[in-house]
Amino acid sequence: MDLPVLAGVISTILFAISTLPMLHKAFSTRDLTSYSAANIAMSNAGNAFHSVYVFSLPVGPIWFLHCFYVASAGLMLIWYLRYRTDRPGPTGWRRRIQDQPVLRTDGTGRGLPPPQLAELETVA
Repeated sequence: MDLPVLAGVISTILFAISTLPMLHKAFSTRDLTSYSAANIAMSNAGNAFHSVYVFSLPVGPIWFLHCFYVASAGLMLIWYLRYRTDRPGPTGWRRRIQDQPVLRTDGTGRGLPPPQLAELETVA
């Protein structure tokens, strides 16, 4: 293995490892509000065009790195569309209400329901 290929292998591993925490956090929290829709869309479009170039090269570390980038940008796009909170539905407005922290104001450490639910329970 010559020096350029070795450098390509090492950089591929480092770039892939550096992306894994972002993917893990996005998957585990399902909170992609800090990501720009335009950036995710442009990354996917750029990867599509860049594929024409990369796949014209001989198989090497750049193929694996590019495939990893295509997969991670694709996942981010899917998760962004699936878990965004600006639309109604189970993953939208209702999810924001469900995810609100439980109030702990009675001094016992037990959780009390959010105020709008507490009012409904006292009326019913």
